[in-house]
Amino acid sequence: MTLRLFDSMSRELRDFVPVVPGTAGIYICGLTTQAPPHIGHVRFAVAFDVLRRWLERGHGYDVTLVRNVTDIDDKILARSAEAGEPWYALSYRNETETADALEALGVLPPTYEPRATGHVPEMVALMETLVEKGHAYAAEDGSGDVYFDVRSWPEYGELTHQSLDDMAEAEDADPRGKRDPRDFALWKGHKPEEPETASWPTPFGVGRPGWHLECSAMARKYLGDTFDIHGGGVDLRFPHHENEVAQSRSAGLGFANYWLHNAWVTMGGEKMSKSLGNSLRVSEVVHEHRPLAVRYYLTAAHYRSTIEYHEGSIEEAATAVERVEGFLHRALPGIATMLPDGTAELPSDFREAMDDDLGVSDALAVIHQAVRTGNTALDDGDHDDAAAIARQVVAMTDVLGVNPLDPAWSSGDSGSGDVAAALDALVRERLSARAAARGSRDYETADAIRDQLAEAGVVIEDTAAGARWSIARTKGD
Repeated sequence: MTLRLFDSMSRELRDFVPVVPGTAGIYICGLTTQAPPHIGHVRFAVAFDVLRRWLERGHGYDVTLVRNVTDIDDKILARSAEAGEPWYALSYRNETETADALEALGVLPPTYEPRATGHVPEMVALMETLVEKGHAYAAEDGSGDVYFDVRSWPEYGELTHQSLDDMAEAEDADPRGKRDPRDFALWKGHKPEEPETASWPTPFGVGRPGWHLECSAMARKYLGDTFDIHGGGVDLRFPHHENEVAQSRSAGLGFANYWLHNAWVTMGGEKMSKSLGNSLRVSEVVHEHRPLAVRYYLTAAHYRSTIEYHEGSIEEAATAVERVEGFLHRALPGIATMLPDGTAELPSDFREAMDDDLGVSDALAVIHQAVRTGNTALDDGDHDDAAAIARQVVAMTDVLGVNPLDPAWSSGDSGSGDVAAALDALVRERLSARAAARGSRDYETADAIRDQLAEAGVVIEDTAAGARWSIARTKGD
């Protein structure tokens, strides 16, 4: 089968052809670390995690995925000044919380996760090339700024299909140093009010990199002059990705062959953002809801479709997860955790859905149909067929990162260390048996398991996000 992707550059579905056969190089723009992430922030990581998993598990590609960290920019400096703490301390704290959020949502770690501040030499080298080729210039106002000359590159606007005269001015620096108000900053000269630690020396003066320059330089270092896929949120198409295309290709680089962009998570029809006061911080959401349900919620819509958040959204996802999980526990009794073993073939209709521009909605429909078929087989006493279907379900859900039996989702809320892990495994095994009993409508057995756990001091709470367990508190606790 051929994987077809919707390419933003050409606005069409194109068959994926990698630069190097059997491999895939992907660069996605990571978050700017000025604040902790909300669920809208992390949708990009979940969407491209699905792409990566499908390339690896559906097509056998050796994937190199680079997800950068923008750890220096105007917003970070402004936030740190407001907080009265060093910019690098604020940035690192938010970077750590972002990493924790992505891990909680089952996002696989990238092959490389470079920080912008660790790649200034590569940025300066790219900037020097652009100046030498006549596509960039140092401001004549003594500011130390260096700008890309958009009129020097006739193809400027090719990604977003805009003409230069229709574009808004670049508001990334004082326009007095620019030849054209749409010229964008490659380098920003140091300002007296900024900390000295946020500056690096260059042939053009002391300062710090512009946002767009950072990604072009890091992508080139880890993926080469030409690579397969560049992606990120749809809001990055302009000006960020448009500027990346211009500066990279005008420097003589092939850069990205395919451009993919995921849509927003909205609330009340508006993009989820701190400024709107409607953000849902990941660390808080996964405390209130099962992380697997949150992952399912962010995965279920096509990556180019907007997700409208409303009260009850994640509960709906949790119900879908429990439906799949209940079948797996019925069909594979006694198995608390399980990853694909390679013996279960992915159904052809699932493959077709995923090969059609990552059609996750249709792929999930295949999964839920398999669950219905498997439950019918169990009701008819055909346990072998049901077990075979269950292994296919494990394989399919694993591709999407929503396999309920993946050990990554097994965690309790009590204790830490090896003892807690062992206790959690034991409780989860009993909860699996209880879920299987409930799925079979054997409520007497399900209630008996609950009573046994209660006698052992384990409290079970059935929530819309799934069964949760905790240790019963005694007086004085």
